[in-house]
Amino acid sequence: MKEIQLELEGLNCANCAAKIEKLSNEIPGVESVNLDFVSKKFKINLDDENKAKEITGEIKDIVQKLEPHVKVIDKEEAYNHQHDHSHHHGKVDKTQVVKLIIGGLLFVAPFLLKLEGYTRLSVYGLAYGIVGYEVIIIAIKNVMAGMAFDENFLMTLATIGAIAIGEYPEAVAVMLFYQVGEMFQGIAVNHSRNSISSLLDIRPDSANLLKDNEIIAINPKKVHVGDTIIVRPGEKIPLDGKVIEGESLLDTSNITGESVPRKVEVGEMVFSGVVNIHGLLKIEVQKEFGESTVSKILDLVENASSKKAPTENFITRFARYYTPIVVFIALGILLLPPLFLGEDIRQWAYRASIFLVISCPCALVISVPLGFFGGIGGASKSGILVKGGNYLEALNDADTFVFDKTGTVTKGVFKVTEVIPYGDHTEEEILEIGAYGESFSNHPIGKSIQEAYGKDVNKEYIKSYKEIPGKGIEVVLSEENIYLGNKSLLEDKDITVKEADSIGTVVYIGKENTHIGTIIVSDELKDGVAEDMKRLRSLGIKKLVMLSGDNESTAKKVGQLIGLDEVYGDLLPQDKVAKLEEIMEKSQGKTIFVGDGVNDAPVLTRADIGISMGALGSDAAIEASDIVIMTDEIGKIAMGIKIGRNTKKIVVQNIVLALGLKTIVLILGAMGLATMWEAVFADVGVSIIAILNSIRALKVEV
Repeated sequence: MKEIQLELEGLNCANCAAKIEKLSNEIPGVESVNLDFVSKKFKINLDDENKAKEITGEIKDIVQKLEPHVKVIDKEEAYNHQHDHSHHHGKVDKTQVVKLIIGGLLFVAPFLLKLEGYTRLSVYGLAYGIVGYEVIIIAIKNVMAGMAFDENFLMTLATIGAIAIGEYPEAVAVMLFYQVGEMFQGIAVNHSRNSISSLLDIRPDSANLLKDNEIIAINPKKVHVGDTIIVRPGEKIPLDGKVIEGESLLDTSNITGESVPRKVEVGEMVFSGVVNIHGLLKIEVQKEFGESTVSKILDLVENASSKKAPTENFITRFARYYTPIVVFIALGILLLPPLFLGEDIRQWAYRASIFLVISCPCALVISVPLGFFGGIGGASKSGILVKGGNYLEALNDADTFVFDKTGTVTKGVFKVTEVIPYGDHTEEEILEIGAYGESFSNHPIGKSIQEAYGKDVNKEYIKSYKEIPGKGIEVVLSEENIYLGNKSLLEDKDITVKEADSIGTVVYIGKENTHIGTIIVSDELKDGVAEDMKRLRSLGIKKLVMLSGDNESTAKKVGQLIGLDEVYGDLLPQDKVAKLEEIMEKSQGKTIFVGDGVNDAPVLTRADIGISMGALGSDAAIEASDIVIMTDEIGKIAMGIKIGRNTKKIVVQNIVLALGLKTIVLILGAMGLATMWEAVFADVGVSIIAILNSIRALKVEV
């Protein structure tokens, strides 16, 4: 299946976006479409990739007919357009301003000059034509396209109704103030978009390519794996790579939200989007631009608004039925009182026109997606990548958190914390025997014993080596049989085991038929993890559970230390999925699984929401989960919940504000207590207030 990706520059009307999406979806050869109003990204899936050029042309024609000022940009042009034309975003159309000024002057002229008769009618007619021409033409086109119920149709119908009953000033005023409101609404939408864009401004403008001892500034997309780039102090690193010369401190706050600089030296990996603070770095590129960390993060955040939250989907459906219903109510207001009660039709026509002006659901349709996108942007700046508004909203309903152990609540770094010798043996001897026994092992526990020994191992002394699955290792060392592993391994050899009661993985060591020592290998808890669990409880989380592949006794000791409700150990990946499903059945709200994103993919996928401890540059984590914590900190989960709740609160405020004020003015209009002026405010004024309120979702409270 072929996918076309376009960008609709200048698209500031959510209803217009819905119209373009609907008509594009009806083009033969189009499988599905997704037009994201917030990011202006338009994705079209085709049945036949050979029709791509033809269908793109048809879509451009649709956009041109419905929204002539909107520019359709192909994906290939989007990067350059974003950088070369970003200063045009949010600028006001000067021609539109001139038209509104002329229309405004003509509107007040009859009052100031006290014009009467045909002269007065002509001036109002000219003013109406200047400010309303575009609205009327678009309304006619939409009606012909079978999409009548939009703001252009409503304003045209309302103003024609006002003209029909002789309310010429009101007709011009509605069209004039509607156009002014639309202009300010466009400015407000662009302002909120730019607030989010500037917050996520981590994409580098250029890369300094070192070629033939010359430095050339080029588009990062043209740099390839193996090329060498130079990053000067104060510049953003444009692509993921390895430092081959120089050392510096890096400001990673763009990606992780952490203010503490990170030191890098020769041989270390660095990631795109972070800022080089003071040293000159020479970097060998390891990933193409499209695969670099900065591109993956931005694509993830920009595409997040295409995964709509339930509230957003409800409002979209609600708006689809709300406008036609109000139009038919307006028709009833126009016809029923004059027909059945003998009332003056002019009076009820005026009230019906007020109804039509108010009915446009722009405030709802625009502000809800902007609110969720603002929350996603604020979370991203804090090092929390949320893949969709649906996941951000779902955090509001979380009541059970299930954690993996290694790499999630612990650091995933194994260290020898205790060596217990028996008989005449010393700690040094036990550690040496352990290092020799584990010398062929790639397991983190074996490696930690080798690191603790810290000396070279002469493998000539090892006569044979055998791994026993699920139990340990059996070696012949200098003609002596050595056993390293769990209790059952030594018991199989008829060796009496002296059990150790310690937190960590216990490696029992036997020689011939005697237990000669024990090595305790512990995985250190992450800093402040117990406090992080308390913070989750304070946010109303009812149950905290841990699933671990480690032995049950070790897992339960860790669970006690950090204050968990339930702990399950000795679990294989498939066991974790089964146990998670049991927990989900008992949970009254959403069940969230938190893992390291690499080994826990099946469980992350099965949970209502999968949160992975991503770590900077971890591709596996970004792919596996719904939310990624870029700093591996459990504490960021509580912050994510707060962001989700704050975003939902703002979205609900917008819905209540828009529906509340519209309902009040609708009732007042039907009773004859509201004029066109209040109706215009209830439409465009409320939209602007709701849009500006949505920007508050960007603010993140720690």
